[in-house]
Amino acid sequence: MAAIDAHPDLAMNETSLWRLLREDVACVFDRDPAARNVFDVLTCYPGIHALVVHRLSNAAWRRGLRWPARFLSYLARALTNIDIHPGATIGRRFFIDHGAGVVIGETAEVGDDVTLYHGVTLGGTSWTKGKRHPTLGDGVLVGSGAKILGPITIGAHGRVGANSVVTKDVPEGMTVVGIPGRIVRPDTQRRLAAHGIDLDHHLMPDPVGKAIACLIDHINRIEARLEAHAAEEATRPAPPLSAIRLDDLPLDGIVCRSCGNLCDQDACGDRDHHTHSPVTGARADHYVI
Repeated sequence: MAAIDAHPDLAMNETSLWRLLREDVACVFDRDPAARNVFDVLTCYPGIHALVVHRLSNAAWRRGLRWPARFLSYLARALTNIDIHPGATIGRRFFIDHGAGVVIGETAEVGDDVTLYHGVTLGGTSWTKGKRHPTLGDGVLVGSGAKILGPITIGAHGRVGANSVVTKDVPEGMTVVGIPGRIVRPDTQRRLAAHGIDLDHHLMPDPVGKAIACLIDHINRIEARLEAHAAEEATRPAPPLSAIRLDDLPLDGIVCRSCGNLCDQDACGDRDHHTHSPVTGARADHYVI
């Protein structure tokens, strides 16, 4: 509403379609630093053009004028490269930044003060009629290229990271990133701008990278313990071979010097030696422990 106060020509005193359109234009100044003036927004912002047409086509759709509504949305898509089905429910102060490639399905529901960036899809996962598209709560921000699929709900003030694929509900105030989408940041850690809209979505954490870093750290600790154990074993004096009675030892762990296996085969190169172990019949120094 700060932008409305800053622009007297956007003042509102009635609840109507015209008021909604004025709010849509005014909210651009809160969310896009590049916006210079009202004329610039009205003539150069495809998101505004698509939303203006959608407000009209949705009104026609709700009055049963289905073909005119669909044709209006088709014209808007041809002009703006933004495809909003006339049956979609869009709340107040909705903003599509850049806009290219945005798709919003028929049963999608979008709350107030929602922001979408280019390439966002609010799509369905079923061919059956009925509710099949997502619901976005108030204040949701969706990063560029994100896909939100199915009749799921993104809670109020949630954030969806760029290029994420979300197929499950997201609680209020939470951030979701990745493919598939993972919740990674509670609302207590969010950073809000002075006007209450969080545009710092490029600082998304990386849950996959964090998991890999944890694995690497765990491997480093294991290797350090193995090195310490090997160093300790190296300092222990080895008993003389003559003091070891092989017949008192289990066969496991006795390795043939010739072939490197637990061996008592005739083909072994050391089988012709004279002194043999009582365990295998091979010579005692033929084996290592």
